Amino acid sequence: MGWLQGVNQKVIRGILLSAVTAALFVSGCSSDSDKVNEPKEVSAQGQSISKEEARKQLISGNERFQSGKVIHHDLSEQKHLELAKAQHPFAIVLSCSDSRVPPELVFDQGLGDLFVVRSAGHVLSPETIGSIEYAVEHLHTPYLVVLGHESCGAVKATVEGGHPSGSIGAVTDHIKPVVENVKTKGIDQEELTEKAADENVRQTVAALRKSPIIADAIANGKLAIAGAKYQMISGKVNWLD
Repeated sequence: MGWLQGVNQKVIRGILLSAVTAALFVSGCSSDSDKVNEPKEVSAQGQSISKEEARKQLISGNERFQSGKVIHHDLSEQKHLELAKAQHPFAIVLSCSDSRVPPELVFDQGLGDLFVVRSAGHVLSPETIGSIEYAVEHLHTPYLVVLGHESCGAVKATVEGGHPSGSIGAVTDHIKPVVENVKTKGIDQEELTEKAADENVRQTVAALRKSPIIADAIANGKLAIAGAKYQMISGKVNWLD
């Protein structure tokens, strides 16, 4: 009986070894398959891309964000070393400072891809305009987006009126003319905040076009500008141009 037990143990070990080998093989194949299907990062760093291609990259990035199939962006030491030498963002994004709307995530872009300027209600000031002009004139970034969003607190506070404390009033004072203009169009109170948010984007785009540096870049075909609005639930960016 001792020899039989020895044979049985050898058989059992053989079966277990085969099972483990098969599992590792299947796991490896699955991993390789996932890598094949995984979106690849297409960095604009060091490249010169057109205004049209810049917009396409923003649109495709937002589609990935909506679907949850985002790219695993390069965060390696080599990437950091490259960016330490220079930056070549393919798009400028002026957005609200709302924590729920981070442009790099919304457009699924990596380090160095976007030149982001943020303020509550994407309100313009000499500082924000100057930051954008720097990217246009010195970084030669070909695309500029003003990104608003649903449920904007700055617009809502302006619609509700009152007397904001501290410097918050400086923000609502900028947006107030937009809200008053929308009110003259007979918009329902329930829709007022969102319609005002849309108009705030359009007015910001119009104001930026008055910058001599931005206007010159647009006139010479070096820059395109557009407005867009982020939808909180779906994650979709709707273009307003």
